[in-house]
Amino acid sequence: MDNKQPDGKKQIALNIVNAKSKHKGFGAGSIDLNNVSPVIIDGDEAVIDVGAMHAKSKVEKGIKFSMEREDVPNGRQVWVVWVAVEHTPEGRHYAGLTACEMWIDSEAKRGWKILADHVNKLDYALKRRVITDGLGAREKAALKSLLISHNEDWWNASPDELKQALEG
Repeated sequence: MDNKQPDGKKQIALNIVNAKSKHKGFGAGSIDLNNVSPVIIDGDEAVIDVGAMHAKSKVEKGIKFSMEREDVPNGRQVWVVWVAVEHTPEGRHYAGLTACEMWIDSEAKRGWKILADHVNKLDYALKRRVITDGLGAREKAALKSLLISHNEDWWNASPDELKQALEG
């Protein structure tokens, strides 16, 4: 594929950089998203939904988002939780976990979220931070149950700070 622009200049391409890559040129140092997964908590249910990486989770599809909370008066609270997994010589474990709030009115096809908050919380999870502000006991229980059922060994090897953050 020719990656030159009509004026003959080389076009800047999006490089996929991960731990296996030996790329050292332009774009080096990009973050590796291979070790983070989005979890959607909607009511009592927590599910891994990789569509949330691009704001296309099941609950977000077809929703027009606003930055004004008043635009969604009949919405329900839904959470995106970014979960980072760390690989160590001892094995894998849940290392970072951050929760982001949204409000969804499926019937009106309207929603509220602050995209900058979602991006910052994704970054914090990658940096192994644990932020569960706003999550209630029911959401924490659903998330804890999902993480344990997904991989109990990872849960058992996780830091105490993360486990304590998900206690009622």
